Amino acid sequence: MGEPKSKQFENIYYGLSNSPGILKLAPSGLGWKTPDSDSIVTISADEFKRVHWIRVARDYQIKFALKNGNAARFDGFPKENFESLREIIRTNYKLNLETKEICVKGWNWGETDFQGSQLLFNISKKTAFEIPLSHVSNTNLQNKCEVSLEFMQPEPFGENSQSRSHRTPTHELVEMRFYIPGSTKVVKDGETEDEAGEEVEEEEEEMSLASLFFEEVREKADLTQVSGEGIVLFNDVLLLTPRGRYDIEMFSSFFRLRGKTYDYKVQYSSVGSLFLLPKLDDLHEMFVIGLDPPLRQGQTLYPFLVLQFKKEEEKEFNLNLDAEVNEKEYGGRLETTYDGAIYHVFSVVFRELTKRKIIKPSSFKSQHDEVAVKCSLKANEGYLYPLEKCFLFIPKPPTLIKTSEIEKVIFTRVSATAVKAPITSARTFDLKFRMKGNFEYQFSSINREEFEHLEEYFRSKKVITENDTSDTQTIQTFMNDISGSSDDEVIPASKRRQSESMPIDGEDSDSVDEDFQLDDSESDVAEEYDENYAGAGSSTEEDEPPKKKAKKSVKSRSEK
Repeated sequence: MGEPKSKQFENIYYGLSNSPGILKLAPSGLGWKTPDSDSIVTISADEFKRVHWIRVARDYQIKFALKNGNAARFDGFPKENFESLREIIRTNYKLNLETKEICVKGWNWGETDFQGSQLLFNISKKTAFEIPLSHVSNTNLQNKCEVSLEFMQPEPFGENSQSRSHRTPTHELVEMRFYIPGSTKVVKDGETEDEAGEEVEEEEEEMSLASLFFEEVREKADLTQVSGEGIVLFNDVLLLTPRGRYDIEMFSSFFRLRGKTYDYKVQYSSVGSLFLLPKLDDLHEMFVIGLDPPLRQGQTLYPFLVLQFKKEEEKEFNLNLDAEVNEKEYGGRLETTYDGAIYHVFSVVFRELTKRKIIKPSSFKSQHDEVAVKCSLKANEGYLYPLEKCFLFIPKPPTLIKTSEIEKVIFTRVSATAVKAPITSARTFDLKFRMKGNFEYQFSSINREEFEHLEEYFRSKKVITENDTSDTQTIQTFMNDISGSSDDEVIPASKRRQSESMPIDGEDSDSVDEDFQLDDSESDVAEEYDENYAGAGSSTEEDEPPKKKAKKSVKSRSEK
């Protein structure tokens, strides 16, 4: 066996990184870095347990299985490097480079196996794929036989979130579902005591295999981390989008949402924009968090989280943060103790942890001196906030419209006030944003009093506006059609009813039935309308009972 030596390999990928770097294998361990980054990944040789050589999508991979149950993967090795790598690993780390075959049958059924923080899916005793559970952001028990795993989008090594919009789009796995039928009997740990104090073993209970798998994933993926280990915890926070109450715990690099059904782990690098806006009821404040990538709940994506706090609700919070870390990471801007309105404490702490600016209401004022106008987006009622560089509609669906992307704004149903007709309403109007990307947002049911305020605000932002009069012309045309005349000729209601009662052309309504004769005095039946009517016996000889004449007339018509 030769002397330990160092060797480096170029164009090697680490884990899920999209950028290649340089891997150096030294007697003391390994190191990896990208040329455009100062960050270095280092692993001590004492942590190595096993080393595997695996054929993967990016040529060949070296997988270092660590003693703590985790694994470090490096892709991009050509097949010719096998001999040299085996010699270096044997010399430096006293380990064998084992060749591991991957199952490529393409079956979608097999067995799962948990190895440390890795979830393996094996087919015919060969690994088909591995899932690093540290990348699982959420798991849900869809039904008694199905479990879903949702993955967080990895942050490329050496890139910050500010350049996210300028990166080349890539396809990434965001969700995987496992169908696990069957059940088994399990016994809870520990023993119980009966009334006499004697120990009694607990009875077995039947539990689905999917539930056991679900609990195992939650534990291995660290989704059941005990509350209180983070920097600060906010209990029972109301979210309007997605709807529900969640406990929100903030950590140094991510925050966690814990609800009755869903648990989420969201990286701060996914946070794009923050808004703190008052609700128009003067009782609540809304805190809006923009996410990229959006939060995923089944097949539904939520690019915004809308939190609602009561203005008058106050509480004291103690931050679990060292003074040294506070000074180094946050410039000493976080305090150890906060005592005040919950929404204020939440926004201050969240701003410092995410290092994002909070957008607040602009100079816009409505007719009633509010910072927003009430309106509807499709069938959803909400509030439209005109801000300095954008417009935001909340709570559902949260819609962000950047001022720089607006081609023009169209007011509709505004000039309908000129039409004096009971079928029109001058109380509200609609607002349509036509964007440069050739699509539109239309907000309806805006109070007519807000027209001048919005028009003035658009003018101050140099946004092109126009009034759409097509609705007024449509109303006027409809009125002309139902009147059958010009604007100056209005048919009286009595004549309109008379014309409606006239016969339709082609009907023989003017023909006379000579056999049917109805006396004027018998047009109304006395039994029905005359309260002084005494009965058929009180009629005179000249007046025959109406019933007889009615029968006779009907008979003559039928005979004819």
